[in-house]
Formats: sequence, C-alpha cells, structure tokens
Amino acid sequence: MNLRSIDLNLLVALDALLTERHVTKAADRVGLSQPAMSNALNRLRAMFEDELLVRTTTGMQPTPRATELAEPLRQVLRQVERVMASDAGFEPHRTERTFTIRMSDILACLLLPRLAAARPADGRISYNTIHLSPALTIDALERDEIDVAVSMGLDHSASIRSETLLRDRMVCLMRRGHEIKHGRLTFERFIAQEHMKVSMSPTDLRFVDDVLTERGHRRRIALNVPHWLVVPHVLKKTDLLAVMPRQLAAVLMDDELRMEDLPFESAPFDWMLYWHRRYDQSNANGWLRDRLRAACSDLG
Repeated sequence: MNLRSIDLNLLVALDALLTERHVTKAADRVGLSQPAMSNALNRLRAMFEDELLVRTTTGMQPTPRATELAEPLRQVLRQVERVMASDAGFEPHRTERTFTIRMSDILACLLLPRLAAARPADGRISYNTIHLSPALTIDALERDEIDVAVSMGLDHSASIRSETLLRDRMVCLMRRGHEIKHGRLTFERFIAQEHMKVSMSPTDLRFVDDVLTERGHRRRIALNVPHWLVVPHVLKKTDLLAVMPRQLAAVLMDDELRMEDLPFESAPFDWMLYWHRRYDQSNANGWLRDRLRAACSDLG
C-alpha cells in the first residue's frame, strides 16, 4: 500500500466505525453526514480489500481483518495526535486536549469531583477514565495508550515512574443503628458478623482477608458485589459490615452510617501515581500530574 495515497481522515472514520459498529452513529462521532460516512466505508473497503463491517441479524459486526486492525489503529491515531499537538506550547487555558487516566471506581469517586472542578474555566481540557487490571495498566503505559495511572502496588520496569499520592488505611463501615453499636468493635464481634464484599477490590484481599487467613480466620461473606456504588445503600438496610479504604468511607459517610477502626493490625497503604518516563519533561503530562497531586492534597 502506498502511504502517500492514504487519507488520514479515512483512518479516523475507520476508528469511529469499529467503535460504534453503526454508520450513522460513527458519522455523528466524527461530525460527518451519514452519506459521507457510507462513502468513507466504501473507500476503506477498497483500500483494505476487505468488507471490514458486515450486516448481521444483531447489527454490523467486524470481520477478522477489522478486529486485527482496531487496536493498532487506535495507537497510530493517538501517536498522530501527539505529533500534531505541541507539548512545548501547552497552555491549559487555551489547549484542546483529552487526557486518559487509569483509575478504579474508588479513585474516581475520590478524585474526579476535584479534578473536574479544577478544569480551566476557559480551556477545552477533558478527561477520559478507564479501569484496567494491574498488568494491562502497565502495558497501556508502555504502549502510550494512557497518560497516567492511579493505582497501588503495581509491578513495573524502570521505564515507569511512580510516586505516592495519598496514604490510606482500611476501616469498617456499618449502619449507625447496628446491633453492635454499644461497645467497641472487637475482633470476636467482627468475625461473628456477616459481611458484604466488593469482589473487584484488591484492598479487601491484600489488607483484610490475607491478614485474617494468617490468623486462621475468614469473614462470613453474605453478599459479594462487583462495584462500590451499591455498598452504602445495602449497609443502611442490613446489619452487614463492609471493609473499605478510609478515604472512600469518608466520602460515603452520612448520618445513617458509622465508621470503625478494624479490630486487628492492618498496614496502611499508598495510592500511587504512575507515568512513563518519556513524559518526565512533558508540560502537558506534568500539568496533569500536578492536578492529581492537588486533588489528593485536598483529601489530606
């Protein structure tokens, strides 16, 4: 294929088509008319000598060739955006830029309200957040798919930088009228109660369940959920206990909930900021890191 004959706008259209799998939605995504996007798809089919998207009873589906193209295409377009954007001239009050940040729902709950509130009022800065596993987070940093990551305890090579953003520890949350409201939360009471657990939280396993296992005990898990949003609502209606980072508990707390220290030794831990060393001197990436530091400093 002759690179001089490639229209970069076609690659943008292809990315939209593979993301939306719908011509009209893809057209809206990139600001084209539906006929223009249909024409782009026809040109792309001729360019790659492949149907790319085929109609099925469940909608348009990518061909094997299109599936193979999807991830490399996103990387190419991201690199082109970086080339076209002058980092040296980055001015948050004037630059149009979308930053991609890896963070969990815990960290999104803690940081996004502060991060969004601190966006330059007259600028065009936006944030895209994604949640990746630890291994995929490091891969994404290495492959320049994300700008920074906020997580904890990631194993990484020397090409990845890290620094502590926020110190935290695990606590126990329950409804204010819980049956053990009289007296302190002892170890015996903690073990005797039924608990709810967030299955996607590594903090539960590392700083609670592993500690209890070493002592020959385990929690009685009555309810296992995949995310944090439902936790306070369940606690208010039951006598279940939930263990969580103190910073998150402080955000979720209201007059119906009560926070207690864990009745056993649990080491504190740090939420960390990660970025690739290629951006050590980047004005844009440095600005983003400063915003995350400021958001965490507000949390204390």
